[in-house]
Amino acid sequence: MKAFLDTRQSGHDPRNFMANGTLLPNPEVPARVEVLKAGAEAAGCSFAAPDDHGLGPIAALHSAEYLTFLRTIHTRWSRIEGASDEVIPNIHPANRTDSYPRSAVGQAGFHQADTACPISAGTWEAAYWSAQSALSAADAVLAGADAAYALSRPPGHHAFGDLAGGFCFLNNAGIAAQRVLDSGLRPAILDVDVHHGNGTQGIFYNRADVLTVSIHADPMRFYPFFWGHAHERGEGPGLGANLNLPLARGTGDDAYLQTLDAALGRIVDFGAEVIVVALGLDAHVNDPFKGLAVTTGGFTRIAAAIRDSGLAMVIVQEGGYISDELGANLTAFLQGAQG
Repeated sequence: MKAFLDTRQSGHDPRNFMANGTLLPNPEVPARVEVLKAGAEAAGCSFAAPDDHGLGPIAALHSAEYLTFLRTIHTRWSRIEGASDEVIPNIHPANRTDSYPRSAVGQAGFHQADTACPISAGTWEAAYWSAQSALSAADAVLAGADAAYALSRPPGHHAFGDLAGGFCFLNNAGIAAQRVLDSGLRPAILDVDVHHGNGTQGIFYNRADVLTVSIHADPMRFYPFFWGHAHERGEGPGLGANLNLPLARGTGDDAYLQTLDAALGRIVDFGAEVIVVALGLDAHVNDPFKGLAVTTGGFTRIAAAIRDSGLAMVIVQEGGYISDELGANLTAFLQGAQG
């Protein structure tokens, strides 16, 4: 299987994030790249550097205002006397329609949803090349590959059109889906990360041309809390084009596969021609976030079920954090995807 990764994606190296009122070590670390790369190579993947497709495909989903923020905010933040090394917001607007400030502090609050998306000196470049990796994987499938893998790091599914969150800055899976759509094919996004892909949902919520499906731990008591509930079906032209399938905490392989059958049935009924898989490996039973209980063998079964749909797959890396099984989980999934 073709796979894509740029070494600059490791330049994003945030040290901390805040959760439950506590400053903690950031789990979305560059070491994930080496573990995942080794796991993909064990499944037979051959890595290439992505092509540079420019800003156009990224700006198709993200506002120019937001891209300017991501590109410049660390430099501007660093000029503030006493500022931290990383951009972490301390104030937020009540609504997206509230006034847009000139202040770097105010703009951080406007464009960063939470304290789990710190911006360091290398964040913009890493996020840019993470998106380029997803675009190159999409192009490989459009050129005829049955599947291609993008080791997109930092991940992307919590990023809205103008809002970072949850370790995510650019919505890589959404960018790849838009690429497929622009080529004339009909894409569906299937998000199997343990956390709901709230940014992906937000980007496409009023659209009927991309189906978004997410299987995730029930957000009533789990991040991202405010999105991912079963009643969220889309709005306006997008009504019925969003499907959330929340699972009880601790759900294991068999129940997960039953839910996946329902997800794939909706994707087939949508008439999708390509599935963009937002691949979170954090549904594993030993992932640090402890949301679901999928086994390493379960990831093989998940990928095989997607493969059996007969649709080409653009596989875009999302979560999955350092554990003894992380690399093996990716190997298992990619082996299942190849048959």
